[in-house]
Amino acid sequence: RDIGDLLYIGVDEISRRRGHIYHTQVYDLVEKRLLWSEEGRTKVTLREFFVSIGPEQCRRIRAICCDMWAPYIDTIKEMLPKVHLVFDKFHIVQHLGKAVDTVRKEEAARLKAESPELLKKTRYIWLKNPVNLTENQRLRLSDLEKLNLKVNRAYLLKEAFRTFWDHTSPLAARMHLDQWFWWATHSRLQPMREFAWMIRRHQDHILNYFKVPIDNGAVEGLNNKAKVISHRAYGYRSAETFTLALLHGMGKLPEPPLTHRFV
Repeated sequence: RDIGDLLYIGVDEISRRRGHIYHTQVYDLVEKRLLWSEEGRTKVTLREFFVSIGPEQCRRIRAICCDMWAPYIDTIKEMLPKVHLVFDKFHIVQHLGKAVDTVRKEEAARLKAESPELLKKTRYIWLKNPVNLTENQRLRLSDLEKLNLKVNRAYLLKEAFRTFWDHTSPLAARMHLDQWFWWATHSRLQPMREFAWMIRRHQDHILNYFKVPIDNGAVEGLNNKAKVISHRAYGYRSAETFTLALLHGMGKLPEPPLTHRFV
């Protein structure tokens, strides 16, 4: 297969079977195809991909999008030190949602004795974007916002962070992030403080999104397709067979000419 010139690639992992058995998936974000799949999610695993395509092809890659998994980060920096490394914004939003939900759980446990019903069935009210709330959820949120709840402060921080992705310049985005970091670290909400410090540690790679606006949205869709391929065969026992099935289903492999035509 001639993979052509690779400009933007996405890296992620999927679970092949129970027992924490993972495959590292490398996708072409332009052509929306699977480039490479291998069992494991270590530095060695991802390094094999870069070795397989060769140094000339590696030099053509402009940007790589991945989550904040340390082995992937270390390998990309080692093999492609000049490439733009962009952390996937959907994974970042997922981490933020977990922080907000942790605040909700802690406050629900604290209020369990005096108001056990106050925060019951409110998880998605705090996690959804306001435009996606149902009418009943909007009314419930309006009532809860009148109370001095910690989870409401976490919700306001989440909404303030959401507008971060709307910026068009790296400088404006950095200023927004600095201001939001101050709010979060002074919120007296430990889960939000931990998220803020995680963002600060990886700030440069997050801000690369405003230089090269790529994300792993297509990767998530392709990962779902990989799960369908796996379920179709009720799973695969060997990594090699699983990889071949994925490449045939998502690799856009060259097809041989047909001996006759179907009308």
